[in-house]
Amino acid sequence: MQNWIELLSEFKQKQKPVAFITVTKCLGSTPCVVGSRMLVTENKDIHGTIGGGKLEFKAIDEAIVALKENRIIESTYTLGPEFEQCCGGKVEFIIEPMNQSPELFLFGAGHIGVEICKLLVDTPFKVNLIDSRDDWFSNLELDSSVTTHQANETDFKSFKDAVKWGPNCYVLVLTHNHAIDFDLITMALQNETKFLGLIGSKTKKVRFNTMLIKEMDIPEGMTNVVCPIGLDIGGDTPKEIAISVVSQLLQVHYKCTIEK
Repeated sequence: MQNWIELLSEFKQKQKPVAFITVTKCLGSTPCVVGSRMLVTENKDIHGTIGGGKLEFKAIDEAIVALKENRIIESTYTLGPEFEQCCGGKVEFIIEPMNQSPELFLFGAGHIGVEICKLLVDTPFKVNLIDSRDDWFSNLELDSSVTTHQANETDFKSFKDAVKWGPNCYVLVLTHNHAIDFDLITMALQNETKFLGLIGSKTKKVRFNTMLIKEMDIPEGMTNVVCPIGLDIGGDTPKEIAISVVSQLLQVHYKCTIEK
């Protein structure tokens, strides 16, 4: 009998995305029972079974969709001619993508950045706070769940190495220096992110857009950058701005993980 807890723990330690399929209902004659489970990786490697045949092939295909779109899928299949089976039973299962939690890389540990970190405690987001100012973190009180990274302003590679780029990567740029902001946006646009946001005015967005196109040969400019960041809910204190930004991050995350 498969020890699912141990297996899931192994994939979690490796930070390898998997889809966990669980049969939730069986009616009539079916090749599986309630509680049958199967794990599917991005490469379609499988562990366990929900009965084999076309039902399992269908479940594997849906598991890949769940992983790509990072959302839970519930499915129901009647096992008739389409499945080359005559048992006529019905199977329901749920597919849960795992190890794909959103991870935020927040550049700039100023007032707003710190407030964002506080508000994201106990949410799905794993938070990384990055700053280049010497001994800056020693004066901050942060939750233990927040990972800090002291980047080297003279060695920009340290900024890039702090980020785990990919489909679950969220990046916010809120540093104390506009030149650093521009370099970070340029770097992020050349890597994969789910969300890329920059604090600043519409004027700053226009200026950066021109520089990206003319100086950095990035034809799309700021098209894929959210600037200004945050939902338009009002308020201009650091905490109020942070609330608007966190609301935006959660909105993006849940729109992508909940099936409509």
